[in-house]
Amino acid sequence: MSVIDKLKGMLKGHEAQAHQAVDKAGDMFDSKTGGKYASQVDKAQEQIKKQINTDPPTGQP
Repeated sequence: MSVIDKLKGMLKGHEAQAHQAVDKAGDMFDSKTGGKYASQVDKAQEQIKKQINTDPPTGQP
């Protein structure tokens, strides 16, 4: 089981809070960098939120 799968298991039922944490972390990063990397941060936030919403795989390939 990968680290991401373990994190998804721990976040189960707390997706809304995880989304808020991702938004807050991205906003803090933007403020520290003066928004220089805002588009990259937005893309990263989007990808992380997609990962949070996907179910962990049930078996190994």
